[in-house]
Amino acid sequence: MTRLDRPSDEVECRGSTDPVAGVLRAREVPLGGPRAMTVRRTLPQRERTMIGAWCFVDHYGPDAVAETGGMTVAPHPHTGLQTVSWLFTGEIEHRDSAGHHAMVRPGELNLMTAGRGISHSEVSTPDTEVLHGAQLWVALPEAERGTDPGFRHFAPDAVEGPGWTARVFLGSLLGSTSPVPMFSPLVGAELLLEPGTSLDLDVDPTHEHGLLLDAGSLRVDGATAGPSDLLHVPLGRTTLRLVAGNDPVRALVLGGEPLGEAIVMFWNFIGSSHDEVAAYRAEWQAQITRDGEVVGDSQEVAEGRFGTVVGDHLAPIPAPVLPNARLKERR
Repeated sequence: MTRLDRPSDEVECRGSTDPVAGVLRAREVPLGGPRAMTVRRTLPQRERTMIGAWCFVDHYGPDAVAETGGMTVAPHPHTGLQTVSWLFTGEIEHRDSAGHHAMVRPGELNLMTAGRGISHSEVSTPDTEVLHGAQLWVALPEAERGTDPGFRHFAPDAVEGPGWTARVFLGSLLGSTSPVPMFSPLVGAELLLEPGTSLDLDVDPTHEHGLLLDAGSLRVDGATAGPSDLLHVPLGRTTLRLVAGNDPVRALVLGGEPLGEAIVMFWNFIGSSHDEVAAYRAEWQAQITRDGEVVGDSQEVAEGRFGTVVGDHLAPIPAPVLPNARLKERR
């Protein structure tokens, strides 16, 4: 998924060293157009820009497609990151310039590695009536940002216990391990809790964690989160005590070791410096522009770093203008 809003990438990177959980509130962001689909964004923000290598968290729906128009995100570029698509309801068609064509369905991981550069599109299918899910990004370590683009699909089996069900799509949790390789230590899982359930969740103390609430309310360390909130728990914990409220809970558990290095992030690009990111933007604009105008069909995109999205005929999305000030590093 692309960021179509004007990005506020000049935020300062600050992290908590408190041993207890804190709550990050979402802000609403339209994804563009007269029938814009609105998402709720909890990362990045001023209070925190990353959790482990997770650098971007959008949560959307449930949206009635007949009213919102669903998702139509035309071809757009990425560098230096991985996109993690996870649906609760509906179906999205993914196409990219590395030749991958896949359907994103509920309970199934679709992971795209941008690496040195890729472009892709995401469009909800005609038979989707309700669209509901999350779009997440993972920052690649600097040594891996030049890797070849790629795509992985994985449908995790459910694991269950008293009052809970989980699907682990990245890393290891609750005795379940995903086979999907990553470039830094991470965990990602969907967790369902019945009303009133208490769960002592064993976690890696070298990871910081975030719990994105989709439904219900959840208490961790005395901090209570509601729908679309992101509970952040710093490093050093071996167990998290999760207590569900009076309604069923659905949450995404996201965790990982701190990236340990600075990144520069603007729009859909991650790089090591302002100049590197500015060069990526210029390359994308050069590929999609003819005679000063953006081409009307993505099959007319010129050869270059970001390729051409196979089989997609939507007009590509131009990059926003860089801010006047140099982009700041994030940690």
